[in-house]
Amino acid sequence: MKTVLLKFSGPLQSWGTDSHFEVRHTDTHPSKSGVIGMIAAGLGYRRDEDDQIQRLFKLNFAVRVDQPGQLLRDYHTAKKYKENGDFERTYVTNRYYLQDAVFTVALSSEDDSLLSDVITAVTKPYFPIFLGRRGLPPTADLFLGMMDTDAVTALREYPWQAAAWYQRKSNSPQKLYIYADDRLLPGRSPRLRNDEAESFSQIRGRKFNPRREASMSVEAVSKASAEHDAFGAV
Repeated sequence: MKTVLLKFSGPLQSWGTDSHFEVRHTDTHPSKSGVIGMIAAGLGYRRDEDDQIQRLFKLNFAVRVDQPGQLLRDYHTAKKYKENGDFERTYVTNRYYLQDAVFTVALSSEDDSLLSDVITAVTKPYFPIFLGRRGLPPTADLFLGMMDTDAVTALREYPWQAAAWYQRKSNSPQKLYIYADDRLLPGRSPRLRNDEAESFSQIRGRKFNPRREASMSVEAVSKASAEHDAFGAV
C-alpha cells in the first residue's frame, strides 16, 4: 500500500456537498468527490467519462485538518435574462468559502499505476485544477510526495502543515482531526456525506450517493520531531 500526499492551502477553498440554487455552501474539509473531480480534470477527463472517473473513486481517501481557516460569505447580485435577450430579474447569490485553511489529503492504493496517474494530474495537469470551485487555484507545494504506507498512517506521521504563525499561537500538543472513508477507520461511528459521485455529466445530470465517513483525532507532529534522529539507534 502506498499513499500520495497533497497539501491544500490556497487563499480560498470551497468544498460543498449540499448546495442548491442561489446558496452555495462549503463543508469544513475537502470532499472526496471534489478531490476526485480535481484529479479527473488534471488527467484531461471529460465530465461524461464515467468509467474513468469511477476508477479514481477506488482510491482510499483521507484528509487531515491542519488549519481549519475561517468561513467567508461572498454576497453579490446577478442579472437573469430571458431567451430572447430581454432582462428578467436581478437575484441575490450567497457563496461560502474557507479562507486561510490548510489540509493534508491522502490518496492510497495498491495499484501503482493509479497513484502514478494522481501524481501526473497534480504535477502536469491537462486542464487547470482548483480547490473545489473554479477560480480557486492551489499553491505551488500541492504535491508533497508519496509514502510507503496506508493513508491514515501517512497522516499520523506526516509533519503538521499549518502556517508558521498559526503553529506559534496554537497550544501544544495540538490535536488534529482526520476524516476518512469509514473502511479506513473501523470501529468508529461513521456519518453520511453526499459525496460518492455516480457521474459529473451536466447533460445527464450530476448524481451523487451518500458516502460513509469516519473521523479520529491525532497529535500534530512537528517538522523537527519528524526528522531523522541521528542518535536514535544508540
